[in-house]
Amino acid sequence: MTTAKKTTQRQGYKTGESVVYPAHGVGTIIAIEEQEVAGFKLELFVILFEKDKMTLRVPTAKAASVGMRKLAEDDVLTRSLDTIAGRARIKRTMWSRRAQEYEAKINSGDLVSIAEVVRDLHRSEAQPEQSYSERQLYEAALDRMVREIAAAHKVTEPEALKMIEAQLAKSPKRTKAVEVEVEAEADEEGDEAEAA
Repeated sequence: MTTAKKTTQRQGYKTGESVVYPAHGVGTIIAIEEQEVAGFKLELFVILFEKDKMTLRVPTAKAASVGMRKLAEDDVLTRSLDTIAGRARIKRTMWSRRAQEYEAKINSGDLVSIAEVVRDLHRSEAQPEQSYSERQLYEAALDRMVREIAAAHKVTEPEALKMIEAQLAKSPKRTKAVEVEVEAEADEEGDEAEAA
């Protein structure tokens, strides 16, 4: 049995507010309601992820522990955009291990970590094609970043994408030589860490 609650604010969140849920990205709190589950009254945030046509109910008391957060502040938005303009850091490990790390960064809900995935997997026109799984991870990270920047700056998603693409255009061009150099640096860092 569900009854809508008149109170529109809980735990610092209010209805109509955009929030970030780590596993799904940006959604909007459309209601705060009470449900009875196994004889207990449970207060829930009802979050709509419009683009995914999905509604999620999160217990208000568990919001922080599941990683739900408000949209990124200006300093975090700036750091994330600066991150994608930086040099790609590609580890010289098996793709399956890197893919798991990228997936974890995307699902962390941390905008700067998501920006690192966008930076590392971005390919310009002059670069070789990506594998299907690389492309999937890149697009997932890019989509999360676009949605949060659009919501935080109150612009459309295409405008947010243009902001990101402008930063990616500033990043050092990746050639095969640069990739080898980056991988060599990663190996050296790994050797130094093992020696320490």
